[in-house]
Amino acid sequence: MTAYIVAQLCFKDRVSYDRYQQRFIELFQTCDGMAVIADESPVVIEGHWDWEKLVVLSFPDSSSACRFMTSPAYQEISKDRIAGADAVVILANGLPQNP
Repeated sequence: MTAYIVAQLCFKDRVSYDRYQQRFIELFQTCDGMAVIADESPVVIEGHWDWEKLVVLSFPDSSSACRFMTSPAYQEISKDRIAGADAVVILANGLPQNP
C-alpha cells in the first residue's frame, strides 16, 4: 500500500534549509520514492494554517518510507532541515486500490 511522508514547515534559518533542500534532492533521486508536492505558497481554502511550506512524498509502502527517513544519509542531511525549519512530519498510509 502506498505510503506518504507529509511535512509542514516554517523557516527559521533559510541558509540551513536551502543547504538541506539541495542535498535532499540529490539523495531522494537514489530512493524509490516520488515527490508529489513541494509548495511554499499553498492556498488555504478553509481553516487556519500557520505553516510556510507543504511537502508530500510518496513511497511504495511504509517500510520504504521508513528506510529512507532513517537511513544514515538522510539523518546526516536532516540536521540542516532541523536547523532551518520547524516542522511536523508524519507517515500516512494511502487508501487501498480497487482491482
